[in-house]
Amino acid sequence: MRETIIRAISGLLYVSILVVSILSSELFFICLFFLIGFVCLLELEKLLRLKSYALYVVHILFFYFFSYLKFNANATLLLLLITIFVNLFLIKDLLFIRTIPVFEKKKYIILIFYLISSIIFLTLIPTYSGTFNPELIVGVFVLIWTNDTFAYLVGKNFGKTKLYEKISPNKTIEGFTGGMVFSCIAGCFLFYITHFLNVEFWLGLAILLSIFGTLGDLIQSKFKRQAGVKDSGKLMPGHGGLFDRLDSIIFSSPFVYAYLLIINYVS
Repeated sequence: MRETIIRAISGLLYVSILVVSILSSELFFICLFFLIGFVCLLELEKLLRLKSYALYVVHILFFYFFSYLKFNANATLLLLLITIFVNLFLIKDLLFIRTIPVFEKKKYIILIFYLISSIIFLTLIPTYSGTFNPELIVGVFVLIWTNDTFAYLVGKNFGKTKLYEKISPNKTIEGFTGGMVFSCIAGCFLFYITHFLNVEFWLGLAILLSIFGTLGDLIQSKFKRQAGVKDSGKLMPGHGGLFDRLDSIIFSSPFVYAYLLIINYVS
């Protein structure tokens, strides 16, 4: 009971800080994720058994030029393509290779383009059209939280078929399906609350986040399994590290940003 209470208080505090920062201002939102990025970078460095101060300099420069200044659209697009390319390779390694080779090589590539640049695109999501839209990024978090919550609840109560047992024994196909269905339902509610674009947009976003959010969680689980640890950190009592809480949305963010650019282009 005590652990459940601690977990609930920790989660509520995390959600409150996140939502308040988003609704306060774009600068506050960027600053919060600048700090969160530092913590996630520290946690992933420990997982990969690497210590590099240069990566924190890269983190600062990326945030200053891409998140704060938004200095060049072509450079941002190039960064997006590289980030998606690296993340697709991680999906390939997750599905077809027993050991993700990041522990032997390519650590800097993964830390920069899997983590740092993905967090950059998370901060760019609400300004993809040129103006800051806090309702959009809150909606993205609501969809990912809905997917995670109902994937757990449906999987725990009805799950029988393992999704990817050798990496995450508790995940089931029924849980994954339930998470996606309830995320789509949440997407419909978000459309009627925000009236942003159309319901098809929110349904597409819900499906996208369910798929890539699950893949992001599995990739981080494989990192932890290879490192021989249960959690990436201990910052959040009852939850583990910040990277444990944000792995799904961090991995999804470049794909979401690409989806938003495509929607904006065709409309």
